[in-house]
Amino acid sequence: MPVPARLPSWAWVTGLTVGAIAAVTVLGVQADRGSHPTATSAKPSSTASAQPTPTASAPAKVPDGSGTGRRVVYSLGEKRVWLVDASEATRRTFTVWPGSVSPDPGSYTVSSRNAATTGSDGVQIEHIMYFAAKDGVSVAFSNAVDGSSPPPAASGGKTGGVRMKKADGTALWAFGTVGTTVTVVK
Repeated sequence: MPVPARLPSWAWVTGLTVGAIAAVTVLGVQADRGSHPTATSAKPSSTASAQPTPTASAPAKVPDGSGTGRRVVYSLGEKRVWLVDASEATRRTFTVWPGSVSPDPGSYTVSSRNAATTGSDGVQIEHIMYFAAKDGVSVAFSNAVDGSSPPPAASGGKTGGVRMKKADGTALWAFGTVGTTVTVVK
């Protein structure tokens, strides 16, 4: 009876590593497709309307007229953000939940950052990046610490938060330092 060939130890390690990477990738995709919790408002309003849920479909092209160079592009109409590097490559794109106050189209810069605080809706938020103001309301990107989506804006309340999923908030935080250009398009 022939003796089975033995694989060298490096082949075992390589095989285990490839298997582990494949398993983590599959689990990551499954987790991303799963349900996401929704926060409840600290002050529920019976007149509030539901916010649309961001979608996973991603337009391939950065909007025309969004400038050049390294920048964050925020489309008001598509409710979407693109992280564009200096070579004009899109590093990431994702949908967002805008607040009730949106900035006018134009070019802005990240003026300050705050690691964490409580949002005006009572939800703990992180990765807050201020870039504009309108009608006395500061406009900033952020994500909920618990990964939830924001509740609907209270009737008559002015909120300038542009919320996103936690992973997208983490990516934006790493990309957008103070002074980073933010281009807002229609």
